Amino acid sequence: MSAEQQFQVVFVLGGPGAGKGTNCEKIVNEFGFLHLSAGDLLRAAQASGTEEGEMIKNYIKEGQIVPVEVTVRLLLNAMKESGKSKFLIDGFPRNQNNVDGWESVVGTAAKVEFVLYLDCPEDVMEARLLDRGKTSGRTDDNIESIKKRFRTYMQETMQVINAFDARGLVKRVDSNRDPEAVYASVQELFVPFTQ
Repeated sequence: MSAEQQFQVVFVLGGPGAGKGTNCEKIVNEFGFLHLSAGDLLRAAQASGTEEGEMIKNYIKEGQIVPVEVTVRLLLNAMKESGKSKFLIDGFPRNQNNVDGWESVVGTAAKVEFVLYLDCPEDVMEARLLDRGKTSGRTDDNIESIKKRFRTYMQETMQVINAFDARGLVKRVDSNRDPEAVYASVQELFVPFTQ
């Protein structure tokens, strides 16, 4: 990436279990984006055994949002180290503090092309997460953590989606459908990125 070239970023938001990871995987395969999951980066850091990893582990266990400086640093380092220019950032920003931290730290190094908002009812997301929890090994795929994650999402992340929507940057997709139908809707949004 040249010094004057910006990273192209699409934030992928939706409640826990809305289909962010599933759709990101398909976008990567078809459109050449690199998928960065804030959650995956945070989980990898927590598994590192470092003091920072322990701090992250406690936030995640309690269903709380990790401090923005930690998350933005992990994301920006992953972007710089990748050698890529197009990114899907999944599960971030989760609150207004995340947006402010992103804009402050990243500045003009990246352009947010749009926010892909995967909209799905809470009961459907809960069922998906409980099913995933049977095999995922994720410590937050249990009913207590799921309820905390839903509360955090409704109280904080929906405000971010609404703020981006006011700026004309949200592309909403109903993800309470067959996965192929959801992806067909998502796919249409990424066609402009083909070269």
